[in-house]
Amino acid sequence: MKEIKAAARAAATAARAEAFAKGQGQAAALLADFLAAHAGKVLSGYMPFRTEIDPLPAMAAHQGPVGLPVIPGRDMPLQFREWTPGAALVEGAFKALIPAEGAWLEPEVVIVPMLAFDARGYRLGYGGGFYDRTLEMLRTRRPTLAVGFAFDAQEMAEVPIDSTDQRLDVMVTESGIRHFG
Repeated sequence: MKEIKAAARAAATAARAEAFAKGQGQAAALLADFLAAHAGKVLSGYMPFRTEIDPLPAMAAHQGPVGLPVIPGRDMPLQFREWTPGAALVEGAFKALIPAEGAWLEPEVVIVPMLAFDARGYRLGYGGGFYDRTLEMLRTRRPTLAVGFAFDAQEMAEVPIDSTDQRLDVMVTESGIRHFG
């Protein structure tokens, strides 16, 4: 499985880079419209890295607390620190930008970055398992909505999965919104 996922990651990285160069169109507006129904809930987003699609406009428009993921250590679930537009950021693990300070939050809605996704609602991440561990943990505590956010070009026929992979509930791309399950 490790080799299969590595090959899928290489192909997905190339597809995402090509899509990124073309721009994300209305994707952030569609994400903000979708999230409007979840006003007041704690949302987690992410700081776009490399060629990831940018959720920041939708995060800034959210009517409720917003957190950014913080990696506390290897093989651990993510933690989320409160973020607002203009908040001071510092470099965290894997060079991801995280809030320098702020309250710790537990999200009810999680915007999930990825390399690829499929029509079943599965995603291919970077291989650390952070989002899968985090979604599994959060879902044992209360209903947690996993919202994938990516370019259409990141869809592949079938993402290779194993028993620890968590499924997305919704996928938002520049062309629309899909619900899974």
